[in-house]
Amino acid sequence: MTLAVVNVSPIANKKFHSLLIKTKSEIEMALTKAASQPTTIEDERQRIRDQAGLLIALADSNPLVRRWAARDLLTYSNVSAALVERLLIETEPSVIEVILTTLTRIGDECAIEGLIRCLRTENAMLRNAAIEAMKLLPDEIAPFISHLLNDPDPDVRIFTVDVLESLRHPQVESWLIRVITEDAHLNVCGAAVDLLGEVGSECARPALLALKQRFPEEPYIQFAADLALTRIAAG
Repeated sequence: MTLAVVNVSPIANKKFHSLLIKTKSEIEMALTKAASQPTTIEDERQRIRDQAGLLIALADSNPLVRRWAARDLLTYSNVSAALVERLLIETEPSVIEVILTTLTRIGDECAIEGLIRCLRTENAMLRNAAIEAMKLLPDEIAPFISHLLNDPDPDVRIFTVDVLESLRHPQVESWLIRVITEDAHLNVCGAAVDLLGEVGSECARPALLALKQRFPEEPYIQFAADLALTRIAAG
């Protein structure tokens, strides 16, 4: 097999050599720049890690800094209010997640009230995340449920029923029975009867029958109530 010999002109060779030098130079510059920048951990270690420093970091322009601050504030008391205020304006999903985790682990009254404030936000992602967080705090959220079920905003009442969906609390069925007995809003009752179909017992039967009588012309209420009654009868 004969290999062809390609003659490269001096000019082309010079251009190729120049390209290699340029590429190598760019690589070296990039590596030098990267080496001169501290890693996230190193940067964090350079910052003041006391409560005051972390509260300042919570408003940092770098989302990584805010996320670490939200995590580390867990070790301090009286920080729920600052975390809630940041949560309501935060736009980075990863930071929102850490703030919610910290608030859930703190679980004080201020944290719970902050989570409840999220039920009124137009940010659906934040609202749904807050609902999931509240489901993890059955004993802490329980004292607020009755008040929320009386909220003048029907959307808040519906979101409260959503919280009850996975809330492991002995009063869940009682709260739902109260909703389908007293609430005049069709959609709120619809959300509650759906959930009663999953968690209801014989105690809910009279309220379900009364609900059918309250909304005789509403096909969905009739269907959902019948489904709940059937499931209850089946045990």
